Amino acid sequence: MSLPPPDPFLRLKARGAATNAAGRFEPYARIHENDGWEIPEDERLMRTEVSEERPRSVINLVASPDLPFDRSINPYRGCEHGCIYCFARPSHAYLGLSAGLDFETRLVARPTAPDQLERELARRSYRPAPMAMGTNTDPYQPIEARYRIMRRILQVLSDWNHPVAIVTKGALITRDIDLLADMAGRGLAHVGISVTTLDPGLSRRLEPRVPLPERRLATIRALADAGIPVRVMVAPVIPVLTEPELERILTAAREAGAMAASWILLRLPHEVAPLFRDWLTRHEPGRAIHVMNRLREMRGGKDYDAEWGRRMRGEGAHADLLAHRFAIATRRLGYARDLPPLDVACFGPPARPGDQLSLF
Repeated sequence: MSLPPPDPFLRLKARGAATNAAGRFEPYARIHENDGWEIPEDERLMRTEVSEERPRSVINLVASPDLPFDRSINPYRGCEHGCIYCFARPSHAYLGLSAGLDFETRLVARPTAPDQLERELARRSYRPAPMAMGTNTDPYQPIEARYRIMRRILQVLSDWNHPVAIVTKGALITRDIDLLADMAGRGLAHVGISVTTLDPGLSRRLEPRVPLPERRLATIRALADAGIPVRVMVAPVIPVLTEPELERILTAAREAGAMAASWILLRLPHEVAPLFRDWLTRHEPGRAIHVMNRLREMRGGKDYDAEWGRRMRGEGAHADLLAHRFAIATRRLGYARDLPPLDVACFGPPARPGDQLSLF
């Protein structure tokens, strides 16, 4: 799949993608062609647009042998962070939108998600298990500062004594340390902070609206100091580009207070592959071929292999070497094998006015 040329009259500021190719379900595509008239046009700045939806359900059931959870919640569709490598980009195709610029500029917020969540938790058939958040789009992306959906979801989960595991790159999570520290004290909260690189310049190009690496390390430190178990997620590991930093990232995160660690190899499903190749051509032309050749060596000769058991780690000598390096570094640095287990035994409805008091 090749991408159309960028719109010459579109001015991009801190965006990961440069094009807006039609999604894989769309029958038609639009491309910009020079009409030969050479009439100057005004540049248009690509701004973020947010629409709202009222979900009929918010708990997504997950059935994947590669994942340690079976349910998740997404407060937002699309993500303004704009990470060019984001495996969630293809999900925008289900809305009839592009995995390119649409994914990071045409967002959907779900303000009623906390109310719907409470209704679903109250069903007699519901059985608790850790709720995963941030597994598709980031719940602490910039628009959360205005919508505060994530904070209200956390309050519902806290009221019901429901465990939650959060994955984010957003420093905005420190706003909710009061809730998370209280939940962690009851064995109800874990946080994973994703650190892709320690190079601020590379980070700004790869993930243009994500807090810089030093800020994410400071976030790990703030959460750990508050008693919240934190995992550093070296993800994604990009061969040649960020892979040499593996040990340095693990060292810096451990010094900041991370208790556990994990890594995931770069994933390029569906529309993400051509977007990432285009990004390499624009930002890393001297290393683009090397990066893709090394990745394909770890993906059975393809840009991506979605096979269970291989999609997170890859295969072959280079993938085995990465796993070996990770194991040695985490053992040397004293990382725990995993974070403490989350508690599901205390789940139950919060006290309501007029409820009979318990004797115990």
